[in-house]
Amino acid sequence: MEKQKFKVIIVEDVKLELKGTEEIFRHEIPNAEIIGTAMTEKEFWELMKIDLPDLVLLDLGLGGSTTIGVEICRNISKQYEGVHVLIFTGEVLNEKLWVDVLNAGADGIILKTGELLTKTDVQAVMDGKKLVFNYPILEKIVERFKATVLNDIKRQEAIIGYDIDEYDERFLRHLALGYTKEMIANLKGMPFGVKSLEKRQNDLIGRLFASNERIGVNATRLVVRALELRILDVDKLEADEE
Repeated sequence: MEKQKFKVIIVEDVKLELKGTEEIFRHEIPNAEIIGTAMTEKEFWELMKIDLPDLVLLDLGLGGSTTIGVEICRNISKQYEGVHVLIFTGEVLNEKLWVDVLNAGADGIILKTGELLTKTDVQAVMDGKKLVFNYPILEKIVERFKATVLNDIKRQEAIIGYDIDEYDERFLRHLALGYTKEMIANLKGMPFGVKSLEKRQNDLIGRLFASNERIGVNATRLVVRALELRILDVDKLEADEE
């Protein structure tokens, strides 16, 4: 069964790459009708006035600026509901840019490496699938996912293994944020005075350090140890409501 035809605008500022991308569409995705190509932002918006596409294939690095592509994507998402945006970019190392463009509303990112642009990926976007990526970026995502899961498991194991309760975690987290024991004692729902917190600190030193390591351990070293053991998550160091 022949797939439904759809209209495409290609935004790419390198002539040779534009030609190559057009060839991919002609040979691999014949149900796509290229209604225009643009090498600058100005050319692109002029095309959008003439005829709205179903899909914009958008290169991010226009005229040497990566932010232009992100802004184009954001404006399409705001102004043209139903127009899909698939990023086709050579920015293979700029992970921050990937995040920015996904936050701007892109349906997916295809890196100009590996298997490049495929009929399957383009059709997935046209079928309404979100987060369409090709292999190089998928590989990175999966590696990050695996590392995050392993860190979460290590944290849970550390909390159980060192018998860390809710108040231990709150105490350590606020020490890491630079709170004094007096400040921590005044936190909402913290039922301990300064003396009790000093006792808790000594108790934690006893649990987190071997007997020959405990001499001279201060609050800072205790916090570093809690981070090393992943009892504290450096990405989630936020203060409680006071």
